[in-house]
Amino acid sequence: MNEQYVVDLGEVAGIQVAAVGGKAAHLGELSRIEGIRVPAGFCVTTDAFRRVVAHVPSIDEQLDELARAAPDDRETIRTLGARLRRAVEGAAVPGDVAEAITRALARFGERAAYAVRSSATAEDLPTASFAGQQDTYLNVVGPAAVLEHVSRCWASLFTERAVTYRLRKGIDHRTVRMAVVVQRMVFPDASGILFTADPVTGHRKTATVDAGFGLGEALVSGLVNPDVFKVRDGEIVDKTIVAKQRAVHALPAGGTRDVAVDARRQEQPALTDAQVLRLVQLGRRIEAHFGRPQDIEWCLDGDDFHIVQSRPITTLFPVPRAGDRENHVYVSVGHQQMMTDAMKPLGLSLWRMTAMAPMQEAGGRLFVDVTPHLAAPASRAALLDMMGREDPLITDALQTLLGRGDFVPSLPDTKPGGPPAGGAPAPIDTDPALVTELVGRSQASVAALERDIRTKTGPELFDFLLEAFEDHKRVLGDPLSMQVIMAGMEATWWLNDRLRDWLGEKNAADTLTLSAPGNVTSEMGLALMDVADAVRPHPEVVAFLQGVEDDDFLDDLAKLPGGPEARDAVEAYLDRYGMRCVGEIDITRPRWRERPAALVPAILDNVRNFEPGAAARRFEEGRQKALRKEQDVLSRLRALPDGERKAGETKRMIDRMRTFIGYREYPKYGIVSRYFVYKRALLAEAERLVRADVLAGKEDAFYLTFEELHEAACSHRVDAGLIRQRKDAFRAYQALTPPRVLTSDGEAVNGAYRRDDAPAGALLGLPVSAGTVEGRARVVLDMAQADLEEDDILVTAYTDPSWSPLFVGIAGLVTEVGGLMTHGAVIAREYGLPAVVGVERATRLIQDGRRIRVHGTDGYIELLS
Repeated sequence: MNEQYVVDLGEVAGIQVAAVGGKAAHLGELSRIEGIRVPAGFCVTTDAFRRVVAHVPSIDEQLDELARAAPDDRETIRTLGARLRRAVEGAAVPGDVAEAITRALARFGERAAYAVRSSATAEDLPTASFAGQQDTYLNVVGPAAVLEHVSRCWASLFTERAVTYRLRKGIDHRTVRMAVVVQRMVFPDASGILFTADPVTGHRKTATVDAGFGLGEALVSGLVNPDVFKVRDGEIVDKTIVAKQRAVHALPAGGTRDVAVDARRQEQPALTDAQVLRLVQLGRRIEAHFGRPQDIEWCLDGDDFHIVQSRPITTLFPVPRAGDRENHVYVSVGHQQMMTDAMKPLGLSLWRMTAMAPMQEAGGRLFVDVTPHLAAPASRAALLDMMGREDPLITDALQTLLGRGDFVPSLPDTKPGGPPAGGAPAPIDTDPALVTELVGRSQASVAALERDIRTKTGPELFDFLLEAFEDHKRVLGDPLSMQVIMAGMEATWWLNDRLRDWLGEKNAADTLTLSAPGNVTSEMGLALMDVADAVRPHPEVVAFLQGVEDDDFLDDLAKLPGGPEARDAVEAYLDRYGMRCVGEIDITRPRWRERPAALVPAILDNVRNFEPGAAARRFEEGRQKALRKEQDVLSRLRALPDGERKAGETKRMIDRMRTFIGYREYPKYGIVSRYFVYKRALLAEAERLVRADVLAGKEDAFYLTFEELHEAACSHRVDAGLIRQRKDAFRAYQALTPPRVLTSDGEAVNGAYRRDDAPAGALLGLPVSAGTVEGRARVVLDMAQADLEEDDILVTAYTDPSWSPLFVGIAGLVTEVGGLMTHGAVIAREYGLPAVVGVERATRLIQDGRRIRVHGTDGYIELLS
């Protein structure tokens, strides 16, 4: 085998990352960009690393053990990593490897000072930067010292932080190799970091420069705060100059030390304005070369900038492709659908093909371009009003952009004085038969779909589905359905507005809507309480369920005393609700019918927390409470001036709200019912492609769009490399937090609550279900891991309808995402749970187990001792 142990940085371009690692590959590319100065040096390749590691005793067994460690098992990672580092550092460097390194040093200057830096093969990648995960050593002088520090760099592949990072990114330790960069040392007057996009807001046209005196280690180590410059369109738009009392300098004999900065220089900027602008120009050149925003390490020697590293900024949320150079404003679909997780390509394409509005994709999420609606006054007012009721943070973010006056174009109304797009729905009577008719239409549509799809396979299936998607949109866009939904919501808003004005009561409709009839989502939660009733009398069944881990438990369940009744209850529940799951707008997510074990924790919570018949009692208690509230409100209204009229109008609105508000949840149920039919058919097609050796596994189909899967069914060919890329991208997208509002400049705008009506230190949110409750916070990110007591307060990122079975066993609700009419809010009101939604970073700011007080009427959370 022809192994190459050393390669000059100027010759790295064209060599595979597998040989030189991400850092060296980037440095080689940088050295080829006109006008960019990179310190000269060479790379010790991964061939040398392989030679050394091959002689480490039992290396494969140790790596296998490390791969089995959990990312949060710090003790195991620390112990195994230390053992591996000692073994690698202690391994002898083979003579031919050492000779190659010393020959290279002779070319560049044997007694010169060098920076010795790790360059791992899973480093500085588009989806994982690994910034700071491996080691760098500065001012290393002499061949012996360089060889020693090369060994240290090899060993740094197994630092605790590097191992943990790989485990969290799903990167196999055994596939990662370490190269080492050895570069001539630069002794700078100033150094720092340049981000070619704002790393906080994501704004792609705003560059940020952090600068300090001496070597950059002073900034990296936190020894000093940097001067910070922000540059946009060739101008410094903001700068902060700090007192820099310390700096890191190189020592003549090697190594570094921190020294005091002369008092006369401490308040001086590390860079002049002209130098800042010149540095940003260099950064834009580098960004253009690599085709994406960069995190660039630089140092200034005299008046010359040297670039010592450039890596992609992996934390930026991607920007939807617009197809033009105009300004665009995008609103997150996930924040409205209560599913902000990344979606796989098949899920994204199916939702786009069946949605009622055009959507753009970015970062594994969907967005709607609202620029045209913001541009004209009438549509702008309608959009802001609608968003304000759904999510005030979205409205505030949009108003922030509008307030700048220069981003959103201003257009005249196309129809002066006319209603917003789509027009106002015609009035309808308060008639329960309308709801019955709509539910019947939806059920008939799903039944026809299930019947007609059974015989369809191959290309014929995809042609059939394209027609089914059009029918899907017809059902979703049924004018009567929209009228009924709006009638229920408008009655709710009317009651809250009028009863606040007339009686001074906030959110009165929250109590009036308790146990409203016909809400398929709240019924789903109560129905799981009935399943618990079938389980509770049988101790062996309860004990068996406590040990369930796999999804094939139902057959074994039936073998136990009382097991057949319990299994039948679970099966009946799955027949009715088995198409649901967490994140159900993504067709690729496993449904309860596919993974029934996901329901077991909630069933066991209900067994523990409730008595038999609790579901019916709970519904009736809610209904009676709503009736008493209605009588109280009407009585108080009649005592007011013009009271009979006010009471009459209010009674009509209460009846209207209770007649229609339950239907608000049904269209989503219909959508998800259809989605499960689509999914089963597509998975059957994927299994055929697996048998034909087109796909490696049926779930590989999830990483293709609908159109690509259609093409695969026709051609029997799939690009396996594309599927691998999509899997890597999906893992990267999972780590990103989608913004509520995103601009075409890449700026993430999340909005803020402009309020001063809460105690100091309280967490602000949107009040969606009245009442105040105090209890233990249970921070739950995975419904299948929930372990709730009756007085607990559920704190989570978002709740779609699949979470509602948990609502029956809690005392209150806090979510990071949500609005007045989103599913969690609707069900919280029907169950009478005080709830606050839209609480930014609630799952990180509220510690699991902490006592909190939820003010569901006023919209804030107090953190108690």
